[in-house]
Amino acid sequence: MDVLDRRLVSALQVNPRAAWGEIARAVGEHERTVARRLQRLIADGAVRVTAIYDDLRSGHGRPVHLHVQVRPGTAADVAEALAGRPDTRSVYSLTGVADIGCELVSPSREALHDILTAQVAAIDGVQQTRTQVVLHTFRTVAEWHAPYLDEREIAELRPAPHDGSPEGAAPPDEEGLSPLEQEIADLLVADGRIAFTAIAERLGISLPTARRRAASLLERRLLLPRAEVEPALLGLEAEAQLWLKVRPQGLDRVGRTLSAHPHVRYCAATAGTHSLIVQVAVAHEAALYRFLTGVVGLYDEVTDIDVTLITRAHKRGHLRKSGLRTLERTP
Repeated sequence: MDVLDRRLVSALQVNPRAAWGEIARAVGEHERTVARRLQRLIADGAVRVTAIYDDLRSGHGRPVHLHVQVRPGTAADVAEALAGRPDTRSVYSLTGVADIGCELVSPSREALHDILTAQVAAIDGVQQTRTQVVLHTFRTVAEWHAPYLDEREIAELRPAPHDGSPEGAAPPDEEGLSPLEQEIADLLVADGRIAFTAIAERLGISLPTARRRAASLLERRLLLPRAEVEPALLGLEAEAQLWLKVRPQGLDRVGRTLSAHPHVRYCAATAGTHSLIVQVAVAHEAALYRFLTGVVGLYDEVTDIDVTLITRAHKRGHLRKSGLRTLERTP
């Protein structure tokens, strides 16, 4: 991707459902140029627009992060087996003690026990796993965008809230979907840019109903539109998972502050050996060093850090990967 491609993808990440004309006005380019470039990137599989659930709030499941150690020579097969599971959201090859990192969404607390002790353990090559249960998500990957836009451009692209909630109000801990909302969500997950008219036609409902119910899902943040692209295509070739031990009294402050950093793609509080997971994408290892020393190192509340580099993504946001290309969603 050239500089303009990266700016346009960043704009699409800020607002995955924005019209080409809206993106063109925000970044100061011609609408035909924006449409041609982004449609090409989507057609090539470099970018795919989808949507992900806020699993805890929507009641779809409970996310956990697994660190998997495997028998020598089996890493590729184990990663493929994990990526083929419909309940895994992301699968990475890693450096460090663990060979594979995996985010898995369990439908219930009861199912999690069987998944960990029987199903994952039964995969040929798996020797040991370490589990971190997500307690609170500060930033999802759907809320991150590459740092190529200025504040004015971001503000012009960002959708304005219309749900009437007071600014800064905390959302409910759990809020389920109605049957119709679930059908609409399924269509948005399959195609994050699907038009309201298409939703109405597919489900046999009126256009105002489709527009209102879909907008409600997005505004209540039960479903988050996402423009998925490999960070390396955006010039961010060093991607790392940081596992932090944080004193309890500082966990919320550290999580909130780090999640606002432009190079933090994901940040969540977890239960396990570490209390915070932070996923970072930067241009190179020297930039990662500066992030560790100049950003994370400033917090007295952080008592320990384990840094693992992502060497390959096999799956992100339920989407399979083929090198730097994004394939279809796992059924």
